[in-house]
Amino acid sequence: MNADEERQFREFVAARSRTLLHTAYLLTGDWEQGRDLLQTALAATARRWSKLRDREQPEIYVRRVLYNAQVDRFRLLSWGRETVTDTLPDRPSAQTADWAETVVQRQDIMAALRQLPKRQRAVIVLRYFEDRPDAEIAAILGVAQGTVRSQTHKALAALRGTLAGAGSSSASSTATGRGLA
Repeated sequence: MNADEERQFREFVAARSRTLLHTAYLLTGDWEQGRDLLQTALAATARRWSKLRDREQPEIYVRRVLYNAQVDRFRLLSWGRETVTDTLPDRPSAQTADWAETVVQRQDIMAALRQLPKRQRAVIVLRYFEDRPDAEIAAILGVAQGTVRSQTHKALAALRGTLAGAGSSSASSTATGRGLA
């Protein structure tokens, strides 16, 4: 890439990176992963910048690279998620039958978690997302094990109330800690 092409590329990145980052976020669902995805796409675009036919529309190329890179990441991440069983199921399980409901439930749970006080949220995350025992949680947070148990009780009660108020159909099963992950 010569100096003029490099200047053009830098100007393009400066002008369009914010919009492209929003697209990457929407593709990944996470700002940090979106930044990584955009970085990957821009690096690929920089390598091909001098060969792009239509210099007036480089954004189309970058968006295509974003999408393809995300598909590649999804394939890599989903590769090891198969479950081995002795017999093949005749039908999909009830848990995977309605993905839209699962997404709504997760959004409700995340919104409810954000409403908890910091210590209660930390206890719930350490217990149910990271599967840590009370003693380890107490050591991490610098509190007694009894405090961990009482904060867990208060947080679960708050989550039950919030999720019941949100009309979540899975409030009782998720608030017990089984569906939090």
